[in-house]
Amino acid sequence: MKRNILNPRRGSIPATLTNMKTRIACIGVCLAIICILFLGVPAATNASKIRTFEFTYIVEVNDLPEDAKQISMWLPYPKNEENQKVTLLRILSPYSTNIYKDNEYGNSILYLSAVNLEQRSLKVEMKFRVKRYEYIRRAYEQMRLQGKNDSDPMLRRWLQPDRFVPTDDRIKKLAEEVVQGKITDIGKARAIYDYVIDNMTYDKSGTGWGRGDINYACDVRRGNCTDFHAIFIGFCRAVGIPAKFAIGFPLPAERGHGEIAGYHCWAEFYLKGYGWVPVDASEAYKDPAMKEYFFGAHDENRVQFTIGRDIVLNPPQNAKPLNYFIYPYAEVDGKPFSNVQSKFIFEDLAMKRPAEIK
Repeated sequence: MKRNILNPRRGSIPATLTNMKTRIACIGVCLAIICILFLGVPAATNASKIRTFEFTYIVEVNDLPEDAKQISMWLPYPKNEENQKVTLLRILSPYSTNIYKDNEYGNSILYLSAVNLEQRSLKVEMKFRVKRYEYIRRAYEQMRLQGKNDSDPMLRRWLQPDRFVPTDDRIKKLAEEVVQGKITDIGKARAIYDYVIDNMTYDKSGTGWGRGDINYACDVRRGNCTDFHAIFIGFCRAVGIPAKFAIGFPLPAERGHGEIAGYHCWAEFYLKGYGWVPVDASEAYKDPAMKEYFFGAHDENRVQFTIGRDIVLNPPQNAKPLNYFIYPYAEVDGKPFSNVQSKFIFEDLAMKRPAEIK
């Protein structure tokens, strides 16, 4: 009879294997503790969710005036960020295009200009492949005392007001009332987040919503994501917490393909010694079960295009700065031109056949 080296006696396990399994278990426990201490989440849930999809941005300009001599058009152009990787697949345009960056925020901009126009319409299409990562930052309680340098050169800008988000006496008074009794910046930011969700209603009826006008939002207490985050960002800045605005497009949680009706925006606030913390107050309002999640996280169901408000484009537009930059902007003979239609389409790569993915 041959001797079973791995299992000499039924029901027994060699000591070497037992020791090995014990060491592996210990290593697993240690890794879990490290992840909890330094990443703020258990090791089993630390792996970010990832969504990979194609995004098509289509613009059509119609009914150009017969006497028009020049058209200039600017389109927001998504760029690589820590939480998303963007690969350009194609740009289709009847005229040559260039990529520039705005001087204040570093947003990427697709620009085209044409003179001696022969056609009364034009169409531009940009297509990208995007890998978007879930963005979770909740380790501030463990990390905030480690003395990390605050090296973001934009911090001063993120404390300054915007045209529709002033930090005047009224806003400061309202913000101070909301954070009364809170000592830490994280406590103040959480109080502001809770206030926005508890006092705003997601409602796009009537007029005035969608501009991100903090005074309008404080008065009527309703609006869309822009209005929700105007209050969050403005109140944070008013009590000395840097906060920034980001805008892009939402994707439905269900994988598939389809057209996206419009933009979505969100925010981040800055903790000294730790860094940026993501927030999405309007999504938390829509789904109360996700309220805790969206304080410190952005899900992977989105694509970011630009940051900041009061945007001066590059090359500069002739008109006043843009409130925010997510839709195309056009000027004909140096004047704003509004007959511009947009269409936005997504398709998850999981829905494509292998032969279609190049």
